[in-house]
Amino acid sequence: MAGPYLKIGTVAKKVGVSPSVIRSWESLGLTRPQRTESLYRLYTEEDLKLLKRARFLRKERGLNAAAIVQLLKREGKLTPSSRGNPAAIGTHLRQLRLRRRLSLAQVAKAVGISVGFLSALERSHMSASVGTLRKLARFYKTNILDFFDAGGKVGRQVRPNERKVLEAGEGVLMELLAWGHTVMEPHLFRIAPEAGSGESYSHEGEEFIYVLRGDLAITVAGGEYLLKPGDSFYFDSATPHRWMNPGRKETVVLWVNTPPTF
Repeated sequence: MAGPYLKIGTVAKKVGVSPSVIRSWESLGLTRPQRTESLYRLYTEEDLKLLKRARFLRKERGLNAAAIVQLLKREGKLTPSSRGNPAAIGTHLRQLRLRRRLSLAQVAKAVGISVGFLSALERSHMSASVGTLRKLARFYKTNILDFFDAGGKVGRQVRPNERKVLEAGEGVLMELLAWGHTVMEPHLFRIAPEAGSGESYSHEGEEFIYVLRGDLAITVAGGEYLLKPGDSFYFDSATPHRWMNPGRKETVVLWVNTPPTF
């Protein structure tokens, strides 16, 4: 393997963060190290520069991980990966439409969004909210799992860097914790301040939420609830619901849908 390459311990010292922080940033797509045959991570000087920039944004500007990813993308310093990124979603949406020989106008009208917005989604110039992704999945008679490119089965254990990651609108990252099963669909949601689901949405099944960090405001059937760390919440997915992070820090939520038709 060509070099020079740096190991994670060396990179952590140079950046000034712990290896666990670097691994957590990797799960969000902030860095994509090379791997040896033994699966050891190897970083380039470019990776090092990007991680130093991320540390600066965290320490000096107080940005959380999700906000750092968004800012680096806007700055053009972070290119989309092949794991559940807006580019992959855009291509997939376009293929679904063309396979059915539908126009942009036909799909936009059926889903309730503008032609311009749908065109931007397909060209990967914008990302869609969870509510919009759900509507598109329902229209195409598929489910949101397809947008993760989560084909096949996975073993019992899924490490953080192996998770499928989907950007669901500005400031919302969905990490798929297991796939290829028929009963549950578990996610880790990372929600930036003031980010959320967008409009209300509904689908078949039931949902369980457990707040790991931050606050989550959720509206279900007109009832408003503010969830704090340690709070859990259970509801019927067919009930219209929407949610957002009303706080100033990143919210992290364990979110389980059943069945996995979300």
